[in-house]
Amino acid sequence: MTTDRLTDADRSFLFVLGSSRPEGNTEILARAAAEQLPAGIPQHWVDLAKDPLPDFQDGRHEDGTWPVGEREEELRRLTLEATDIVIASPLYWYTVSANTKRYLDYWSGWLGVPGLDFKERMAGRTLWGVTVMAEENEATADGMIASLNNTAAYLGMRFGGVLLGNGSRPGQVRGDERALTRAKTFFAHEAPLARFPGEEETGER
Repeated sequence: MTTDRLTDADRSFLFVLGSSRPEGNTEILARAAAEQLPAGIPQHWVDLAKDPLPDFQDGRHEDGTWPVGEREEELRRLTLEATDIVIASPLYWYTVSANTKRYLDYWSGWLGVPGLDFKERMAGRTLWGVTVMAEENEATADGMIASLNNTAAYLGMRFGGVLLGNGSRPGQVRGDERALTRAKTFFAHEAPLARFPGEEETGER
């Protein structure tokens, strides 16, 4: 994967749903944004709550190999097949949900799999975020945004930002006109290469 801008014909999206309830506000907003993608772009949707991963155990510095279950193998394959990965998680305690964090923790394990070259293969792909929160002050999502940005920066990915919405009760985000308007063009902009804070000033990478 290179950092060159891909054409629509080359792109494929993986939507990772991290809510603890089905058809929640974050999923509604993510699907509203996905509806704007060109018809030819493949979309794959994964609900982490329906078939959750077991707790991640870091065995990178231990002897032997960590057994890979079918769910992990499926998610690893889907992650590496996608050019664009969308983390769709409600804002729980000012960051991603537990299901989402567990999925990202598995990325740490995949970094150490011999021959997988996970970091090299993820470079140049694009990470996006979608979240709906009860708070109206969007600055409360800064921690989540920083976490996803820094994840993308570490892997040499692009970061498209986080689509923010407001809502708590089921379906409430449908009344957030600002969020639905943003959703119409969220995936249309070219995502820049992610950088850690301060890299823009120092020029380091």
